[in-house]
Amino acid sequence: MRRLIGYTLFWIAVGMVIELFIESIFFSILLILFLLLLGYNLFVC
Repeated sequence: MRRLIGYTLFWIAVGMVIELFIESIFFSILLILFLLLLGYNLFVC
């Protein structure tokens, strides 16, 4: 369980770093929604 939490926190941090380089709020929200849907589908299916 600790490895899963660590893995998740690592990728959250990577996403925050990527977010620093995206200027547009619109593309940021689209990226967040896309990754949430992708993560949900990969977790459930």
